[in-house]
Amino acid sequence: MDARQEAARGLTDIENFLYREAHLKAAHRRVSEFVAGVRGLNPEQKNDIERWYLDEQRHVARMVTDHIADSISVVEEQHHVRFGRWLRGTMLSMALITTMMLGLCVVLIANVV
Repeated sequence: MDARQEAARGLTDIENFLYREAHLKAAHRRVSEFVAGVRGLNPEQKNDIERWYLDEQRHVARMVTDHIADSISVVEEQHHVRFGRWLRGTMLSMALITTMMLGLCVVLIANVV
């Protein structure tokens, strides 16, 4: 992997980290607002609910990320297969056209001589 690819991957990793942190911050804000509105909970119960909710959000985010990564992998593989078929067809067509052109040239030159 060259420096440009390393930099692009690093930027993607940073972007993913920032997105995940923003998501977790928003989730923390939502659950904090929720537990603040529920009466009768002691601080330990509020912390337990917040911890459970944030763990659940991390789990869901991981599942979504894995699903997206798997989907991208499948699409990339399908693209490589289609591109390989197209490339083989193009190479075969070009070989056939080249052979026909060479044959035509040989016939024309043989008729001139």
